[in-house]
Amino acid sequence: MEKNQLKISEIFYSLQGESTYVGLPTVFVRLTGCPLRCTWCDTEYAFSGGQWIEIDAIIEKIKSYGTPYVCVTGGEPLSQKRCINLLDKLADNGFNVSLETSGALSLVNVNDKVTIIMDLKAPGSGEESKNVYENINYIDSKDQIKFVIKDRKDYHWTQTIIKRYNLIDKCEVLLSPVAGEINPADLAQWILDDKMMVRFQLQLHKILWHDAKGK
Repeated sequence: MEKNQLKISEIFYSLQGESTYVGLPTVFVRLTGCPLRCTWCDTEYAFSGGQWIEIDAIIEKIKSYGTPYVCVTGGEPLSQKRCINLLDKLADNGFNVSLETSGALSLVNVNDKVTIIMDLKAPGSGEESKNVYENINYIDSKDQIKFVIKDRKDYHWTQTIIKRYNLIDKCEVLLSPVAGEINPADLAQWILDDKMMVRFQLQLHKILWHDAKGK
């Protein structure tokens, strides 16, 4: 293994299914590995396997799709330390880069040009204890914090965290229902009833293709 390689689960081209970039043609770079085991995880296949690929080869593959939008995801991409090198190189090449991260690993070294899309794990995930709240200090107005909601308990917990850390004034806040666990219309109604200034979202790729990956 060379220092300029990352273990890649897959690289694919699809429509972004989540975040404020939803619907945009995007290249997804999914890194292998994750230290979390969320109860509702839909990418367990990325926990292991994959192949080692040089960062320069990853960049060339991305360029072949002809879109400026790149999403680095996992698993948990930051579980590979050289993910930071990939993010830097993507930014240097002028890509519009987003990083999907669990919030369980430090964001301190993430390139300022990268849009961070960070989860905060609600109790229903089984991984609430892994949240690194210090990461909120590295989030700014271009970034996004996502809560995946399994039930009413998760929703109330989310309300508490949003208020405690004043997240609405800090960045875009996204709320998503766990597929198959909660009626999306219920979550939408709770948001409306409480006049929460958050962005409700469904996973577009699951609607279009019934697929976690979006292809």
